[in-house]
Amino acid sequence: MASRAGGEPINEQVVANTYANMRTEMNQLYTKITELEMEVSEHSLVIVAIEPLDPTRRCYRMIGGVLVERTIKEVLPAVHRNKEGLEEVVARVKEALETKKKEMTEFELKYKIRIRKGGDSGAEEGNMKEASAQGVLVGPAGSRAE
Repeated sequence: MASRAGGEPINEQVVANTYANMRTEMNQLYTKITELEMEVSEHSLVIVAIEPLDPTRRCYRMIGGVLVERTIKEVLPAVHRNKEGLEEVVARVKEALETKKKEMTEFELKYKIRIRKGGDSGAEEGNMKEASAQGVLVGPAGSRAE
């Protein structure tokens, strides 16, 4: 086990696992944002499709897996509310993503983590590394000869 200048013991595998978990959380946030934005888009399409129609016209809405018959006048406000709620959730998830990005940046600076793009082949065996679609995790700078 190596130790930092401040006397704080570190385990390179723990650092690598923590970093990998942080990246996984970020990817999950990106995925969730994409899903929610698609739902907002679908709600917008429904609104555009039914707004110009006669408010007394019948339409169907899925509620908890059950198809319910309503009028456009009844459904349109609910679709607007749902869309606004989804937009608020998207904003909160984006805030969480920004927070996670800051945490990762601080973590990278603290442990001197650098990302090498997948094309680098000069990595030594003793280095802490993690292969991913985005690059390779390289451990603390002090643990290898430069």
